[in-house]
Amino acid sequence: MKRRDVVQLLALAPLAGIEWTAIDAERAARAVAGLRARGQAYQPKFFTAHEYQTVRMLVDLIIPRDERPGSATDAGVPEFMDFIVGDQTGRQTAMRGGLAWLDTECRERFGRDFVAGDEGQRRAVLDDIAWPARARPELSHGVAFFATGFWSSKMGVEDLGYMGNTVVPDWKGCPDEQLKKLGVSYGD
Repeated sequence: MKRRDVVQLLALAPLAGIEWTAIDAERAARAVAGLRARGQAYQPKFFTAHEYQTVRMLVDLIIPRDERPGSATDAGVPEFMDFIVGDQTGRQTAMRGGLAWLDTECRERFGRDFVAGDEGQRRAVLDDIAWPARARPELSHGVAFFATGFWSSKMGVEDLGYMGNTVVPDWKGCPDEQLKKLGVSYGD
């Protein structure tokens, strides 16, 4: 695929709305959890074998395994992405375009695609697109292609300490410690 073709595909990313809703996340999580509970490996329905390998590597570079929640692949992010994108055709072109952009950028810089590159090469490309305000204009399509699967997963929500969607029978207001941190008070 030529760079121009990749850029044209990525130009559609904002129109594709590559964001996941809570309903999307819940459906995907149930599907992946069911497979894992049965000891079955997930078989990608949308991604090609190469794309799926790229996604797995990419998400673990973004959210690596650590002592707290685990990696993005531990959280099922690649399966989640495949499940959602496979089900919602409006997101497919942008996703494929983003993955193709990664491969094209790596081939132009290093003579090999994203998966075949070494960790330093992969990180160099990601570092160049991770901070939109610092990214060079010619990398704008790569910047537009960052995915958000981990923080929608059960593991990601637990890691954040998200307390929403729970009943609070007796609201006592924001804790004093947090009010002080924010520099506000309820006023006496």
